[in-house]
Amino acid sequence: MSKGFVYLVGAGPGRADLITVRGAEVLGKADCIIYDKLANPALLRYARAGADIIHVPKRIGSTSVTQKQINRLLIEKASGGRIVVRLKGGDPCIFGRIAEEIAAISEAGIDFEIVPGITAGIAVSSYTGIMLTDRQYSSQVVFVTGREAEGKKESNIDWSLLAKYPGTIVFYMGMGNLDFIAGKLIENGMSENTPAAVVTEVTFPTQEMAKAPLSRIGDECRQNKIGPPAIIIIGEAADSDKSLGWFTKLPLFGKNIVVTRDSVGNADFAQEIIARGGNPISFDTFKIVSLTDSNEFLRALTEFADYDWIVFTSGNGVTVFFEALGKLGKDARVFGSAKVAAIGDRTAERLLRFGIKADFVPNVFTSGEFGKQLLNFTSLRDKKVLLLRSQIASNELVELLQKGGAAVKDVAIYTAVTQKHDSDWLSEKIDNDEIDWLTFASPSSVEGFFETIGSETVRKNNVKVASIGPVTSRQLESHGLLVDIEADEHTLIGLLEAIEKTYK
Repeated sequence: MSKGFVYLVGAGPGRADLITVRGAEVLGKADCIIYDKLANPALLRYARAGADIIHVPKRIGSTSVTQKQINRLLIEKASGGRIVVRLKGGDPCIFGRIAEEIAAISEAGIDFEIVPGITAGIAVSSYTGIMLTDRQYSSQVVFVTGREAEGKKESNIDWSLLAKYPGTIVFYMGMGNLDFIAGKLIENGMSENTPAAVVTEVTFPTQEMAKAPLSRIGDECRQNKIGPPAIIIIGEAADSDKSLGWFTKLPLFGKNIVVTRDSVGNADFAQEIIARGGNPISFDTFKIVSLTDSNEFLRALTEFADYDWIVFTSGNGVTVFFEALGKLGKDARVFGSAKVAAIGDRTAERLLRFGIKADFVPNVFTSGEFGKQLLNFTSLRDKKVLLLRSQIASNELVELLQKGGAAVKDVAIYTAVTQKHDSDWLSEKIDNDEIDWLTFASPSSVEGFFETIGSETVRKNNVKVASIGPVTSRQLESHGLLVDIEADEHTLIGLLEAIEKTYK
């Protein structure tokens, strides 16, 4: 029987898009993914459907998993020819206990590969502007564990050497021993005025930093409530120029922004928010349900060659349509000579993924403007137009195209179904002023949100409301809410740009 294969993958310092290309690649083919507390759960989106996902936190508490248990799990899951990914925070070879795991799987006769990741000690430099090496003040850097193995009789840390070290010292896992670390360095001759910095939640929108002389860094962290996971930097590098810290200058840095689409849409939108330094908080308000099993859709599909224009009004519609094509053993060739229109850039981009370049994309992304601009773009008199869209879409586009002389077939290929779940945690955050923005990208998201959270919760608090466009704004206003901003360009990017303008 095959012994399987284990990939030991570095998940990077925290932010999900900082994983390596190779790391994402092997996650996609794993039969089982075993991940630790410091690996961002968002990376699990790379996992294939049906993969076995196991969380193994190595922290204090009842849910903690021992290293021996993890070693046994790796061997068990790799048996029978299965591919296992052991996803470890940072780089697996930097304080990652990888030697113990390799020893166990090697003894079991299981082959493995190590996929490096960006270690937090490197990422902290990039995301704070603290240059660990600089020819003006530091030509060397050393990484040190702030917490040695339990039960170890003698320390391998040479405090005397570190106290005289003419470079930058980076401690991992040292928050619980911060006072001890500072004390040992000072005791061994390091100046108590040596610059020190502690950075927590590195690469996340919740990243925070405390700076102080070595003798006072512990008090500074306690005063600012800086806790683990954190990196400690000691040496002249810690006294860096604040202007080099680009990350905290991003327009939405640290802003807590609730996204209220479906799970897939929220994940996509979250990536845009993260890129601007914001902290996305997903609250799924609906789920997309395909209607492509209907006789109406199947009949329209057989008549595709008869249509002059095929119209998509959302990325969800594109995804659902091509999923249905795949199940029926068909592909983009069904379009034949028909021209294709997409309501916006994102919908057009989704089409392009399936090999279809939209013939028409409007520059204003509402149904009314879409219809008007399409009629200005080309004559639709006596042309057959097929709309593939949501069951709950308004009739405005159909009426406009019919007035322009088109014979319109409107086929619902999906619908949005309200998704109810626990909302107390979000209501509490809103009540405690821990949410900066609620974003709404469709009337469906508005209805789904307020079926779960009462509108009074929003009205009585300081949270701001952002709408993607006039139709969504009207839906919000029907609940008695004031819309703080409406996107000029009715897209998700336009929505974020509108929020950014409020901070400039």
